Amino acid sequence: MTIRVVVADDQALVRGGFRMIIDARDDLEVVGEATDGQHAVRLVRQLRPDVVLMDVRMPVMDGIDATREIIASGSTTRVLVVTTFDLDEHVLTALRAGASGFLLKDIRPAELADAIRVVARGDALLAPSVTRRMLDRFASTGLAEPPTAAALSELSARELEVLALIGRALSNAEIARHLNLSEATVKTHVSAVLRKLGLRDRVQAAVAAYDHRIVRPRDL
Repeated sequence: MTIRVVVADDQALVRGGFRMIIDARDDLEVVGEATDGQHAVRLVRQLRPDVVLMDVRMPVMDGIDATREIIASGSTTRVLVVTTFDLDEHVLTALRAGASGFLLKDIRPAELADAIRVVARGDALLAPSVTRRMLDRFASTGLAEPPTAAALSELSARELEVLALIGRALSNAEIARHLNLSEATVKTHVSAVLRKLGLRDRVQAAVAAYDHRIVRPRDL
C-alpha cells in the first residue's frame, strides 16, 4: 500500500527536495504541496493523505495552528513536524497539539522515508536526545489537558513501567527487551496506557510521563 504524503513548507526548494526523496520510494508518494498552514489544512481535507510533513514557521497560518486544526477536525492524517532547530520553542507546542513527532530538516533521505513509514503505521517518532533537551526546557508549559492523578491510578504496575519507558523514548522492541516481554504484549500495554489516560499517541504519553515526574531528564 502506498503511503500518501502532503508536504507543507513555504520554501519551494524544501518542498521540491522532500518530494524527490519521497517519490523515489516505491511505497511513498507526494500527493500535494502546501505553501502555508492554511493551505495544508485545506489539502488535508481535500486529499486525506496519510501523513503531512509540516513546517513550523509559515505565513498565513503557522504549522502549530495548522496541526491543531487538523487534529481537532477528527482527521486520521498524521502530522510530522519539521523544524530547522532541535530546540525550536514551538515544537513541543505542536506535539501537545497532536502532532505524531518531529524531524530536523537536515535528516538523511533514508531516515526521512523511515520516519514517514513509522508515523503512517500509527506510531510516534521520538528522537531521545532531542526529546530530552526539549522536555527539560519546556516542561513547565504542561499538557493542554494532562491526565489526572486519578487516571494514573487506573494503570497497573506493569503499565506504569511501560509509561516510564515510553517517556524515555524507547520503542516497543526496546521496551520488550527491557521488560522481557513480547512486542505484542508491549503493544497491548501501550494501547491500554493511551486509552486509560485519554492520550492520542506515545508522544503525548511521553510528555505525560514527564509532567507527572514518572520520568525525569536524567533518566533520558
